[in-house]
Amino acid sequence: MQYYSLSHQYKVSFKEAVFQGISPDKSLYFPENIPLLPSSFWNNLENLTNEEIGFQLLSPFIGNEIPETILKEIIKKTLSFEFPLIQIKENVFSLELFHGPTLAFKDVGARFMAECLSYFNQNETKKSTVLVATSGDTGGAVANGFYKTPNVEVVILYPSQKVSEIQELQLTSLGHNITALEVEGTFDDCQAMVKQAFLDEELKSLNLTSANSINVARWLPQMIYFALAYKQLKDKNKEVVISCPSGNFGNICAGLLAKKMGLPITHFIAATNSNDTVTRFMETKNYQPKQTIPTISNAMDVSDPSNFVRILEMYNESYEALNNDFSSFSFTEEETKNAMKTLYATHNYIAEPHGAVGYLGLTKYMENKEVLGIFLETAHPIKFLETVEETLNITLELPNNIKEIMNKEKKSIKVKNYEEVKQSLGLEFLNTV
Repeated sequence: MQYYSLSHQYKVSFKEAVFQGISPDKSLYFPENIPLLPSSFWNNLENLTNEEIGFQLLSPFIGNEIPETILKEIIKKTLSFEFPLIQIKENVFSLELFHGPTLAFKDVGARFMAECLSYFNQNETKKSTVLVATSGDTGGAVANGFYKTPNVEVVILYPSQKVSEIQELQLTSLGHNITALEVEGTFDDCQAMVKQAFLDEELKSLNLTSANSINVARWLPQMIYFALAYKQLKDKNKEVVISCPSGNFGNICAGLLAKKMGLPITHFIAATNSNDTVTRFMETKNYQPKQTIPTISNAMDVSDPSNFVRILEMYNESYEALNNDFSSFSFTEEETKNAMKTLYATHNYIAEPHGAVGYLGLTKYMENKEVLGIFLETAHPIKFLETVEETLNITLELPNNIKEIMNKEKKSIKVKNYEEVKQSLGLEFLNTV
């Protein structure tokens, strides 16, 4: 499989796309073709293991660049935890994606990419530097996935005071090959600095790659859990729709890609907070980012989502075709908190803010529709401890892996602008041992 840049200026292999992250002209890579898997595969999902499903979905995009036996082992390591579908009420289910090591859905993509990069790097004598911006959960998942990976340094940019305490500790407390840059600004500022660094000739020697969902190895494996969700509802013989809490739109983009491959999901809903650029686009056909607004669902505090261009490419820039498969709704802080309260009081279900936004998007779309609905619960409620406890008036018990980091020391380098980021990248990594 080849990948072309969305500028249509470059064409590379899967390995090259993984190492580069984005193309030299700052555009994202996209697969040359989207294979349609046979109906026999989808009809037989309940008889396949999670690993078998993952292999069938991913292998066309990798080809012979990773041997079959090794790819299967990578997928097995990636999917080494559960993806339970929890029934909330008669036709509504929560797909819990927070049972991995950092309690967030991004564990899947981060682990898969780390394993791929480790395989590609095994005979390399020089180091690669993974440079990534995070609005919350990506940082912890990438830090955990790449921790102590040979020949890989990781530098994570995150917006100061705009991630939760637990999210911050997950990305700042590991040390070794993990460096955290605490940026005075928003996630969009962090993302812009990462893209600028990729174009900086003076940083070429660092062999930069990204572990955001802009990287195909982070983005593609997210297809798998949409198929796993459908597998669990397949025997009900009803149409299924899925609502994704959406920030940088990599997750829902992966779901739509799986749909293009034949996954029998009827419709996808992008549920957003007050950062509603895509919602407004679907209403007006005018893509106009605004200044990023801080919210309690901070991982979605993105006003210019990178992956939306991939979604447009997937639908050949046709608004009508996209509108047939895709809707988007945005919700306020008050609506989010009220949804959290409703889920807890009525259904005894504890949702964190992102999952609550996903639930709101689902219920809005499902009005007067006879379908089964799934919303994604993308992070463990403990990662938003203060908001959940205050909103629901409850006390959460800390999971063991969170207890372990609460007393660890935060290590970060504070930066204000790209020049300071560049200076930090040019230094010896301060916490490497």
